[in-house]
Amino acid sequence: MSPKSLATVLRDPLAGVLAALAVIFALSAIVSPYFLTSYNMSVVARGIAFVGLITIAQSMLMVLGELDLSLGVIGGLCGIASGVLMMKFGIEPYTAMLLAIALGATLGFANGLLVTGLRLHSLVLTIGTAGIYGGANLVLTRGVAITGIPQQIQYLGRGDLFGVPVPFVAMIGALLVATFVMVKTPFGRYMYAIGNNRGAARMLGIRVDLVRLIVFVAAGALAALAGVLMVARLGTAQPSIGDTWVLAPIAACVIGGVATTGGVGSPIGAILGAGIIAIIENIIVLFGVSPYWQGIVSGAIVVLAISFDAISRRYLRGEAA
Repeated sequence: MSPKSLATVLRDPLAGVLAALAVIFALSAIVSPYFLTSYNMSVVARGIAFVGLITIAQSMLMVLGELDLSLGVIGGLCGIASGVLMMKFGIEPYTAMLLAIALGATLGFANGLLVTGLRLHSLVLTIGTAGIYGGANLVLTRGVAITGIPQQIQYLGRGDLFGVPVPFVAMIGALLVATFVMVKTPFGRYMYAIGNNRGAARMLGIRVDLVRLIVFVAAGALAALAGVLMVARLGTAQPSIGDTWVLAPIAACVIGGVATTGGVGSPIGAILGAGIIAIIENIIVLFGVSPYWQGIVSGAIVVLAISFDAISRRYLRGEAA
C-alpha cells in the first residue's frame, strides 16, 4: 500500500476499523482451531448483539456530543421490570416486554429532560441516574434473581432465525433503522449539526433540545431492548444484567470512529468496533485465560481507543489541538 493510500485509509475511520476487524478475525482463525466453528460463531454473534444495542444507542448520543453512562443500568432495570411484570403481576410476556421497553424510553426521557432542561452535563448527570436506576434494581429484586421466565419468550434470546441468532437479527434491525435516520433524514443531519456546533445549530433554527431529548429516548428504548432480550436468553431476570455494558460500548464507538467531541461517526462504525472487542474477548476465553482479565482488557481498549482518537484527530485529520 502506498503512503498516500495509507493516509487515505487512516483518514477514513470506517475503512480503518473494517480493515482492523478483518485482520483480527483472520488472526483469530489462525491461532485457534475452535474460532470458526458454528457454535463459537453463534456465541460471538450473541455477545455482539446485546452490547451492540447499547453501542448503537451510545453512538447516537456521542454524535450529539453527549455520553450516557446509565444505559447499561437502564437495560438491567428494564430486564428486571419485565420479569417482575410477568412473574409477580401475571402480565402476558410479550406485553410485559413492550412495557419494559416503554420504561426504558421513559428513563431515557428523564435523562434527556434533566440534561436539556437544567443544562447539566450528560456525563455527570448520568453517573447520578445510573446510581438511582441501579438502586431501583436492587429494591425490586433484593439482589435475588427472578426465575420462571415463560418458555414462549426464551426463543427471542436463545433461538435462531435462518441460522442467525435472534438477538443478532434484532441488533441488525436496530442498526439499519439508526443508520437510515442518521444518514438519509433531516433529523440525522440535525444530529451531526448539533454535535459539530450546538450554538450554530440553534442559529440555523434547529430545535436543539428537542432533537437531543428524542435521541435520549431512543437510546433508553434500545438499552431496554437489550435488557429484555438478555432476560429471554438467560431464562431468569438477573440483577447483574447490564453490569458490563458500560465500558465496552464506549470503546466500541471510539474504535469505530465516533468522535468523543461529537459530530463525527456512525452506528455502523461503532458496531464494527463492538465486533473487534467481542472477538478479542472470545479469543481470551478460547485460550482459557481467566475471565477476570476481561475487565483489564476492556479498560485498556478504552484507553487505547480514546488515545488513538485524540492523536488521529490532531495529526491525521488536521483538527486543532
